[in-house]
Amino acid sequence: MRLADLPATTSAFLRCAYAMPLLVLLAWWQLRAGRAARLDRRRAGWAAVAGLSFGADLVFWHISIGSIGAGLATVLGNTQVVLFPLGAWIVWRERPAARQVAVLPLLVVGIVLIAGVVGGVAYGSDPVLGAITGVLTGVAYSGYLLGLRAGAPADGSLPVQTLTIATFMAGLVAATCAIAAGTFDPAPSWPAHGWMLLLAWSCQVLAWLLIAGSLSRVAAARVSILLLVQPVTALLLGVLVLGEAPSTAQWTGAALVLVGVVIGARAPRPIRRTRRAAT
Repeated sequence: MRLADLPATTSAFLRCAYAMPLLVLLAWWQLRAGRAARLDRRRAGWAAVAGLSFGADLVFWHISIGSIGAGLATVLGNTQVVLFPLGAWIVWRERPAARQVAVLPLLVVGIVLIAGVVGGVAYGSDPVLGAITGVLTGVAYSGYLLGLRAGAPADGSLPVQTLTIATFMAGLVAATCAIAAGTFDPAPSWPAHGWMLLLAWSCQVLAWLLIAGSLSRVAAARVSILLLVQPVTALLLGVLVLGEAPSTAQWTGAALVLVGVVIGARAPRPIRRTRRAAT
């Protein structure tokens, strides 16, 4: 999105628009090959709700990227590490493991450090706007994850239809916001087209199919912690590709997040059962 250098709302729309042909093709093939059943109305409705949330997520997140940088915006957006498991606990009575709750303070401290809140080291042109839209990104992101999980196919197949509906709805939200803001530019020139195609096919299609496929198979708390690998990676890419310059505190925060991910996402140890010796 930064390399394409387009308005935030236009970037959000193009990310979804360029992903739609590939997603529709994959959904058609999946149904035709008998690898999935058609989504029922309730699950399709949840997929639409997920898309509305994701549209808001993309708009807020892309604004945040322009205000505080790609890495820091991604980190703030991942306040879902608290919100998504909380939502799963309320909706599905899915209690997180004790170690996952215990590691939350470490993760929160890491996120705060990476965001540049401590010591006045905030990075970017508008840290206040970036922080606000970053937190709103986290709220919308959590709604997206909850919606994807609720809209997952009942037969356990890859949720291509769910993601297709969600991406379509997200694109409508982004286009509406772009038109309202007067920044709608659906036909940018190269190389912006190329960067948007890369973003759509790699992140919106491949990455989100992998993530959505795991949501109904892995506990919400574990998924939310594993997803924190994203902001740390984005921080590194922000340095290597975009020339961003995080502070020592921000690097420390990234290290804390990685430690928290390793602890919180670790699979539970199996209980060893020993047979009592005969007497």
